[in-house]
Amino acid sequence: MSHPHPELKAAPPLPEGGLRVIALGGLGEIGRNMTVFEHAGKLLIVDCGVLFPEETQPGVDVILPDFTSIRDRLDDIVAVVLTHGHEDHIGGVPYLLRERSDIPIVASKLTLAFLEAKLKEHGIRPRTVRVREGDRRSFGPFDCEFVAVNHSIPDGLAVAIRTGAGMVLHTGDFKMDQFPLDDRITDLRAFARLGEEGVDLFLTDSTNAEVPGFTTSERELNPAIEQVLRTAPRRVIVSSFASHVHRIQQVLDAAHQHGRKVAFVGRSMVRNMGIARDLGYLKVPSGLVVNTKELEKLPDHKITLVCTGSQGEPMAALSRMANRDHQIRIGKGDTVLLASSLIPGNESAIYRVINGLTRWGAHVVHKGNAKVHVSGHASAGELVYCYNIVKPRNVMPVHGEWRHLQANGDLAIRTGVDPDRVVIAEDGVVVDLVDGRASITGKVPAGYVYVDGMEVGGVTEASLKDRRTLGEEGVVTVVAIVDADTGALAEAPDFLARGFAHDDTTFEPVIPVIEKTLATAAAEGVGNAIQLEQLIARAVANWAFRTYRRRPLIIPVIIDA
Repeated sequence: MSHPHPELKAAPPLPEGGLRVIALGGLGEIGRNMTVFEHAGKLLIVDCGVLFPEETQPGVDVILPDFTSIRDRLDDIVAVVLTHGHEDHIGGVPYLLRERSDIPIVASKLTLAFLEAKLKEHGIRPRTVRVREGDRRSFGPFDCEFVAVNHSIPDGLAVAIRTGAGMVLHTGDFKMDQFPLDDRITDLRAFARLGEEGVDLFLTDSTNAEVPGFTTSERELNPAIEQVLRTAPRRVIVSSFASHVHRIQQVLDAAHQHGRKVAFVGRSMVRNMGIARDLGYLKVPSGLVVNTKELEKLPDHKITLVCTGSQGEPMAALSRMANRDHQIRIGKGDTVLLASSLIPGNESAIYRVINGLTRWGAHVVHKGNAKVHVSGHASAGELVYCYNIVKPRNVMPVHGEWRHLQANGDLAIRTGVDPDRVVIAEDGVVVDLVDGRASITGKVPAGYVYVDGMEVGGVTEASLKDRRTLGEEGVVTVVAIVDADTGALAEAPDFLARGFAHDDTTFEPVIPVIEKTLATAAAEGVGNAIQLEQLIARAVANWAFRTYRRRPLIIPVIIDA
């Protein structure tokens, strides 16, 4: 298995007739999926998503792929193909279109509808090309055929890209539910037909590659969801991703069956379900959905609320309910149904919310105690099936952290793919398909680009480090009035501290430290205010660590007397 090496340099020019593949996001992380294909001087992009920040990235709204390597080639982009409408695949599109607004966006009906609603908020009207499974369209030197795949959002597509260098099959996010709620299964006949023609490079979804067996069918959740809506004594509050149309369909059907009314709560949920209903992806029995005004007239046992968070993440509204700062007041006898996944890394936060809701008297039903959620991704058994059907010549696992990519690569090898032709890459690694062989040839910049409020890319690792310090260690401002002639303190310094242990006497011991620092500086002829500020900052930081084992952010201010 070929792995990237830290000493990789910039890739050489692409050999004539070759195909270059660079993931700018989605490899080594779950999110900000974006893959750039280069052939015959043109670029085709598949997906352009965002990554949601972790606790170590305070104040960041979302994280984008790094467009640096394509910025001077924006005019060479022939299209952006979107495989499905999840944020981690479409959330970065507005930021790419800010750099060139007329790039054609190619996607299925629901994906385009979700994207257009998002772009409207950014004031962008995209050039769109609507496709569906079975369609074949050319964009520059890329001949794209679209194949139906099943996922946790309707209208997902895989894409087969035929080029002079060979054929690539990119699955997008997919699973192989044999009884999907919309009866639209992953088209394995098309996978087999493409395999017969010859797939030179297979990019496969790795998210669940470590999970043995097959992903459970969505239909198997019906009994557990139905039981909640049948037996709940009072209100049922359902939390789900604002894009999980199938799961919300199951809730609507069960609510209707048991004589309950449903209200959607949260901007993204109301918007997306309106779109899904208008386009026919969500079938709503007449009179079932009511607005919050009509809700107030109904008895508790007739009420179902379906909510999500502002970014579409289901925990936000629930955590506000648990903290009592949401218009929905959770009380005794309410049932909360978590019909969504636990995003890896968020488990402790989610259990905190579950405990908070339970404390107010709610009964919380989640995937830990009932069959109310299944993954949207293929498990190992399904991936192996695909390798055996497609028989690819080269494999590049995508969409996953290192452990997922590695596990997926191992599966490919076990089905008979030559280990030298399984490429485990990370963001920014350049993979070239030349003469039928895929190999790593270099790398391009692919750092995290942080969006903070309206600012894109202004937040750096250094400023995040300052934010973490502020959050964990506090800040101390030292205002020192220095006699310009002697370089000594004209009066005792002022200390302003936030988030750092202090009372009126805390900083008395550090005054002699500052005096000594200034005396040494004067003796050495250092009179420049900026240098003096740095010396004082270091002296105070060392003192704070020695005395309190804390590393606050020190802001020194020197005023000439």
